[in-house]
Amino acid sequence: MADELKTRTDDQLNEQLGELKREQFNLRFQAATNQLEKPSRIREVRRTIARIKTLQSERSRAAQTKA
Repeated sequence: MADELKTRTDDQLNEQLGELKREQFNLRFQAATNQLEKPSRIREVRRTIARIKTLQSERSRAAQTKA
């Protein structure tokens, strides 16, 4: 999963981050109304969001040190 994220461009990462945040929002609603089918999906989404944000910050720090 992490290797797959590293090969993506910044635009692709931003797009996927937006999709995951929407999914996380929907999962929170499902959990609140007891309609959640896979509770483990919340953890997966949260961790993938964290991986993307970490990768983005690493890339921005690398760009700053080059400049």
